[in-house]
Amino acid sequence: MAKLTKSQIHEVFSRLRDANPEPKGELDYVNTYTLLVAVVLSAQSTDVGVNKATKKLFQTVDTPEKMLELGIDGLKEHIKTIGLYNSKAKNVIGLSKVLVDQYDSTVPSTREELVALPGVGRKTANVVLNIAFGQPTHAVDTHIFRLCNRIGLAPGKTPLAVEKQMEKVVPDEFAIHAHHWLILHGRYVCTARKPKCTECIIADLCKFKGKTTL
Repeated sequence: MAKLTKSQIHEVFSRLRDANPEPKGELDYVNTYTLLVAVVLSAQSTDVGVNKATKKLFQTVDTPEKMLELGIDGLKEHIKTIGLYNSKAKNVIGLSKVLVDQYDSTVPSTREELVALPGVGRKTANVVLNIAFGQPTHAVDTHIFRLCNRIGLAPGKTPLAVEKQMEKVVPDEFAIHAHHWLILHGRYVCTARKPKCTECIIADLCKFKGKTTL
């Protein structure tokens, strides 16, 4: 498929930055630990749904010790509105125990250590590394995977392939915020079924052949 040129990619991110200079993730959290928990809970769930479930939880449970004290049944009561809540509760309790036992209750700052935690995959690790530790990682969710393939930014057949391609093509000056801009653009403008091409600030650069006109 057609790919954006180096100058076009720079222009894409320049426009996204101009429109939203300091993009933020939409998950609510109070510290690095609750960020990790929120991201684990968000797998195959909406940020809105996770925020609703964790609003009361994070008011009192904001450390691994407090999570273990709450216990798996107590946690399930808080998150039962979230999809796959049984397995997610098991993972959150599991990762909390590892943090207490092996990391002095702190969240590690390397991808290798993070993905070794229960329920933490590469995407989750990348989100935490980016938001909590300021690392220029690219967390490829369904929005970014669709967007990078659709517009010709960083095409790839798997999320990992897209991530690796993003590492090559995203200019350093945009690397920290790149995945936030793309997630938000995919969530609200370049939507899956009917992209809002007439509202899109990068439509003239985009390689998508099925652009909507109305």
